[in-house]
Amino acid sequence: MSEHLCADRPAPDKVLVDIADYVLQYQVTSDLAYETARHCLLDTLGCGLQALQYPACTKLLGPVVPGTIVPNGARVPGTSFQLDPVRAAFNIGAMIRWLDFNDTWLAAEWGHPSDNLGAILAVADWLSRTAVAHGKPPLPMKAVLTAMIKAHEIQGCLALENSFNRVGLDHVLLVKVASTGVVSQMLGLTHDEIVDALSLAWVDGQSLRTYRHAPNTGSRKSWAAGDAASRAVHLALIARTGEMGYPSALTAKTWGFYDVSFRGKPFQFQRPYGSYVMENVLFKIRFPAEFHAQTAVEAALAIRERLISRGLTPDEIVRLTIHSQEACLRIIDKVGPLNNPADRDHCVQYMVAIPLLFGRLTAADYEDAVAADPRIDILRSKMKCVEEPQFTADYLDPEKRSIANRLVAEMTDGTILSETVEYPVGHRRRRAEGIPLLHEKFRANLAGRFSPKQQHEILKVSSDPKALENCPVNEYLDLYVT
Repeated sequence: MSEHLCADRPAPDKVLVDIADYVLQYQVTSDLAYETARHCLLDTLGCGLQALQYPACTKLLGPVVPGTIVPNGARVPGTSFQLDPVRAAFNIGAMIRWLDFNDTWLAAEWGHPSDNLGAILAVADWLSRTAVAHGKPPLPMKAVLTAMIKAHEIQGCLALENSFNRVGLDHVLLVKVASTGVVSQMLGLTHDEIVDALSLAWVDGQSLRTYRHAPNTGSRKSWAAGDAASRAVHLALIARTGEMGYPSALTAKTWGFYDVSFRGKPFQFQRPYGSYVMENVLFKIRFPAEFHAQTAVEAALAIRERLISRGLTPDEIVRLTIHSQEACLRIIDKVGPLNNPADRDHCVQYMVAIPLLFGRLTAADYEDAVAADPRIDILRSKMKCVEEPQFTADYLDPEKRSIANRLVAEMTDGTILSETVEYPVGHRRRRAEGIPLLHEKFRANLAGRFSPKQQHEILKVSSDPKALENCPVNEYLDLYVT
């Protein structure tokens, strides 16, 4: 006998309701969260500006149909483009993620919460320009900072206890969900409409991690977040029309996200939504490298200095062991040929070899011209990665959240050099050291794109917290037009 199906609509899944409650009702009161969000905004925009030096990125930017003009459209920083908010979200999102140099969150799932800025800036600018055109006040930049804090929190809290990579899904799924939540609020959706929009994000097709792993590593990983951000804006706009949602998008038996994509397991949560994630986010300040390797790169530079002081060279390394966390081994422990820049910036051995050989690691070091140096692969062949259980435990400990690596180099003369770095310069425990470097990075990225006068105008507003918070979104983004 066939089993009858009940067509009664259930109450919306609690996960959807909790996010809607948070974006509508939570008042951010943390000065630290706002201060960190300001640093994050500048760093993220700077990363996008630097990416504009790379044709592989810029070829993807602009309107879908060349020459399209969008009245009151959103600006794309560092360009002359003014686009509809869906396409602008893709452009901004692709720029800021292209070089793998913006912020990072590491937990059961990892990701880059500032990827949400693509959706947030596009919608905020479009809404502001539209408001001004109708004689209404634009949004202030503080609204952008608030949306960033909330998007960080949604993405980060979902990631704390739930590993999407273990079921083959890419972390940009969380960008789509978080951005859908915050831009729905910015667009003025009701609570029920935000729940509907979030349900659309969960039932949507989700990106596989195929393009992040050998043997398929490729450049889609650099624009996947832009794709997720643009999809979030699109779904929020659909929900704004009153389009229906799907209340048990996660929990529906057989057909819901849990059963289809998460091996039947419901999400687990470590903490309620607040401002924890922004306060503890990790910045990539010195190296455009996958974050699990950041401390390994610092350790490699330290070993290079010790080699030089002893009159030794990297060629004299017989064996180099990388002691790391389990997540590092699972994602970026890679042997064999590296076929493109996306392959190289997700290979811990490559990211260790470059600073050992050259005393640096820049975005240009992933390009073919540098990768052709035969010494790199020779050095890679001498490396082995092993898990250090304590590093894995400390990585998952919410009170530590370390990302430790230890390099042990054995030399031809019998010398053994060991360097351990637990916390990268972008970690909250090294904020005092890191923030000045972060602002140097921002100024350098401005100098690579704008005239001295334009740099001065951007820095004048960006360096004054109150001036930035009160600056209309449209006027701030106009500072970045080329």
